[in-house]
Amino acid sequence: MVGVGTTDFGAQYRNRDANRSDYQLGIDALKIALDDAGLAKDDIDGVLTCRLPNYEKFGTLAGIRHPKVVNAYEGSGRMAGVVLQHAITLVEAGLATTVACVYGNNGRSVGMTYGGESAGRGPGDDTGAYDLAYGMTSPGAYVGMMYRRYQHLYGAPDGALAPLAINNRTNAALNPVAAMTKPLTEEEYLSARYICDPLRLFDYCMINDGGVAIIVTTADRARNLRKPAVRVIATAGSADLTGHYTKPDFFDTAARDVAGRVYAQAGLGPEDVDCVQIYDNFTPIVLFSLESFGFAPRGEGWQWIKDGRIGLKGETPVNTSGGHTSESYMQGWALQVEAIRQVRGDAGDRQVANCETSQYICVAPVVNSHVFQRA
Repeated sequence: MVGVGTTDFGAQYRNRDANRSDYQLGIDALKIALDDAGLAKDDIDGVLTCRLPNYEKFGTLAGIRHPKVVNAYEGSGRMAGVVLQHAITLVEAGLATTVACVYGNNGRSVGMTYGGESAGRGPGDDTGAYDLAYGMTSPGAYVGMMYRRYQHLYGAPDGALAPLAINNRTNAALNPVAAMTKPLTEEEYLSARYICDPLRLFDYCMINDGGVAIIVTTADRARNLRKPAVRVIATAGSADLTGHYTKPDFFDTAARDVAGRVYAQAGLGPEDVDCVQIYDNFTPIVLFSLESFGFAPRGEGWQWIKDGRIGLKGETPVNTSGGHTSESYMQGWALQVEAIRQVRGDAGDRQVANCETSQYICVAPVVNSHVFQRA
């Protein structure tokens, strides 16, 4: 990983623009990533886009005409890790030398809701009609149902998720491009309206605009570029595919499989990770992730996150940029960038001291995880 770029999520959140282009947001992020790496547009010979379905349109607008490899991926959060895995594979296989992974999202400006429209499923998938009949209008409803089961099994009280939302907001206050930076208290969290009981407003990811880009290249080329290169020393994935988002085991079977393989590849364990960036479309997913990946015992995650353990100076800093509930909802992409920045040591006021190893975790119908270290 030699170049990363993110747009100003906060500025774009405050200034909605009905004409704002998701493709242009991706291109803006790519320009930042190229400058970050000290590369030129013509150095790119692989293009992987996410949430930007027309790769030919992207290539035309970006002025990248003859890449050796090109592909586009659906706009779901689970794809962030998948795209990065595929970019790594392409470079290692010699099919491309420098791959740009680009994401663009103008959801806030165009009035995206992430719910209600066939329960957020893709074209040609009619299973959403059965979800809607039972009020399952978005993944949030499913996660709410899973968390209610978690509460029943493990005794988590009302308000147990508050430390996650508050930690995200505290970290976002140190992030100059975060969308939500106003301090959040436990009282404000508890008094917020329910979106899908037992999940409140601050348990949900936001809807905002932005672009993210990550550039992947060979080790030889990385040595001569502008910023310290970051290696993915391990990556793994596994799916849990059903006709609905709810999983009675909270994705645990797939997640433990991924955890076992990613830590074996890295030669490390969760105790060796200096910070972890966890896909948090909804806050209960963070608990499921911490438990399945071995940071916290099963059923005790809601207690484990208390007392500053996940803060910047805590035992295991989590979502140091503010996560999906406070920095931005870039569907995992900005979290991967944060993992890279932490290892490079350029995360600014939110930098974790002596950060040598970071991890990205996405627990969803496609679970994936990477472990990052400075090359």
